Amino acid sequence: MADIAAGFAIASSVSGWSLGDPMPAQFYWLLLATVGLYGGGVVLNDFFDATLDATERPERPIPRGAVSRREAGFFGALLLGLGVIAAYQHNLTSAFIAIAIVLLVILYDAYAKHHVVFGPLVMGSCRGANLLLGVSAVTAALAPLWWIGFVPLIYIGGITLISQGEVHGGSARNLWIGLGLYGIAIGWLVSVRWVAPFDLLVAAPFLIVFLMIIIPPWRKAVKDLQAKQVGKAVKAGVLGLIPLNACFSAGFLGWPYGVAVLLLLPISLWIARKFAVS
Repeated sequence: MADIAAGFAIASSVSGWSLGDPMPAQFYWLLLATVGLYGGGVVLNDFFDATLDATERPERPIPRGAVSRREAGFFGALLLGLGVIAAYQHNLTSAFIAIAIVLLVILYDAYAKHHVVFGPLVMGSCRGANLLLGVSAVTAALAPLWWIGFVPLIYIGGITLISQGEVHGGSARNLWIGLGLYGIAIGWLVSVRWVAPFDLLVAAPFLIVFLMIIIPPWRKAVKDLQAKQVGKAVKAGVLGLIPLNACFSAGFLGWPYGVAVLLLLPISLWIARKFAVS
């Protein structure tokens, strides 16, 4: 949901929407769309990995018998369909972006995740497209601002590369390359201020929160390459998407909107205690 909120903030630079104005209906449709798309991707991840998880992660729902593989496949497809239908309630452009996300999700879950380069690229593209789904709330904003989608693409590419050591232990090389991708993503975010009405000073506190979340677990993982530490670094990276999106939100629409997006973080931390993040 933070992706959509941030994308909407970016689009506001074109639409002129400001705090205090009524939230347009398309915002809520796109929130529902991203829930369907992301949820469907998570479910199908377990669907495609059922055999592997039976050995490596027997605590997951399919291996432990809480749900059948067939039921998971049906539910995942249902969620992805919900995402596309909800996006279409705004317009055809949003629906096309949602369909692109569906194709990327299936490609990642079924094949790309097992490839050291292709996997991070496809997963990063999923999140970049998800941000653009939020930007599509104002269709006219896509043409001049589509390139901002490279921030989550590069950042998530780094997380996905690091996550390849979650089960059997990490690779120092992957961790350092992942950190480098984090840095490139942050540099890309900062560069927005030169080509769009993005207030970096207002966004700076949210950027600090983002760094405080992702860097300490990364440091522990690079010192101790055990799977447990790598998993914590990946979890922090995924949760770090919220303050990263809060940076965009605050920079484009002001700190109150950024705080509203950041409040998704404690909710996510609470949920992360009950469900696997990665």
